[in-house]
Amino acid sequence: MSTAERDTIAEPAVETPAEKPVENGTTNRKQPFPRGFLDTISTGWAERPEPLPSARAQAPYAATRRAAVSAAFPGQRLVIPAGSLKQRSNDTDYPFRAHSAFAHLTGWAADSEPDSILVFEPTADGHDVTLYFRERADRTTTEFYADATVGEFWIGPRPSLAGVAADLGIATAHLDDFAAADDELVLEESEDLTRVVSELRLVKDEYEIAEMRRAVDITAQGFDDIIRALPDAVSHARGERVVEGVFHRRAREDGNGEGYDTIAASGPHACYLHWTRNDGTVVPGDLILVDAGVEADSLYTADITRTLPVSGTFTDVQRRVYETVREAADAAFAAARIGVRFREVHEAAMKVIAARTAEWGLLPVTAEEALDADAGGQHRRYMVHGTSHHLGIDVHDCAQARREMYYDGILAPGMVFTIEPGLYFQIDDVTVPAEYRGIGVRIEDDILMTEDGPVNLSADIPRTADEIEAWIARVQG
Repeated sequence: MSTAERDTIAEPAVETPAEKPVENGTTNRKQPFPRGFLDTISTGWAERPEPLPSARAQAPYAATRRAAVSAAFPGQRLVIPAGSLKQRSNDTDYPFRAHSAFAHLTGWAADSEPDSILVFEPTADGHDVTLYFRERADRTTTEFYADATVGEFWIGPRPSLAGVAADLGIATAHLDDFAAADDELVLEESEDLTRVVSELRLVKDEYEIAEMRRAVDITAQGFDDIIRALPDAVSHARGERVVEGVFHRRAREDGNGEGYDTIAASGPHACYLHWTRNDGTVVPGDLILVDAGVEADSLYTADITRTLPVSGTFTDVQRRVYETVREAADAAFAAARIGVRFREVHEAAMKVIAARTAEWGLLPVTAEEALDADAGGQHRRYMVHGTSHHLGIDVHDCAQARREMYYDGILAPGMVFTIEPGLYFQIDDVTVPAEYRGIGVRIEDDILMTEDGPVNLSADIPRTADEIEAWIARVQG
């Protein structure tokens, strides 16, 4: 409900409990309810059935993850907060998304409650784990009808302690029963705890892999939607927003939303790595780089990039750049093998980028000299970012893992990561011939390591220049 709509509704003149913050910007417009309302609001409600749900599919996997964390910290109290609502403006908050470690360890996904806390209490043989959250208010309380943050009159039905306990397979308690302790380790405050829960996500379990596949499948449908909408994008003054909007619709209809801000970068905007303004035109003859991923209701996200010719076909120069990026991606994929260091995937892609940019006369040195770890790097002007990052419940997953576990880590079955080389020739870069300027290309796929080698989860989304052109013709035709 918008602020304007709330202004038309009389709010009760009740005392706000000391422990609960007053809504920003609302106290000077509150209007008292009449006595008749206050005398009757708690009566006349039908009994609500309270059937207990079966445990969700993720519950046993989350229990295994909690056991691993417990084993890593014997005798220590651990506190994993979900996080709180974040203010967007005045009394309007951003949609709530729980901290990824909290979601990973509870299995509570898009329906997590703000301010919840997962607590590991040490015992003689491990930990007792309790999930604290604010249970829905009884209809006899003012919270039910007066609190626009948690009251069910405002935001709809909220979960019960018994229901969540059955759903997640975790003991639950009211948030008011939580008490902090002096010697506890708190997520984001304890470096060790934050590192352990991040490294725990480096290898995905069966449930997580299935959810990654689901996110990729929905994302693939979103890219089909984008291709259908390209003519509309061309005809709109902010065509990039048209592209962003159709993908958003798919993400919200079939998932929880986007896993990150969509990049819809047309023409020279494709050379800006994190272009999310998406306020530009989509011009026939240009390329449009779309970096987008659907976040499933489980909070696992895809991360896919495709670069599309707006008119349906690549020019010769665009095709040359595109196919070089694909060659780099294929080299990185070929390098991804069990037992290989993660950084070697990036190194394989960079060999191609250095070789081709040198071949085109863009480097002041040879490809071999550019690849020198100390004195080289000249080719990085045209691809400044890394080739891969881990992917999962965060788009840049496992970010607090140690370097020796991440960049220098060994590829193992169950790891999921991106391969995303690119070439970006900015519009004002005079080190490249004019025909290259304003061309930006990235190809990004989501890769699962298995015992038999890498599997491209997004392989069904066309990748080669020929496939891209046929894809656009088929979907638009």
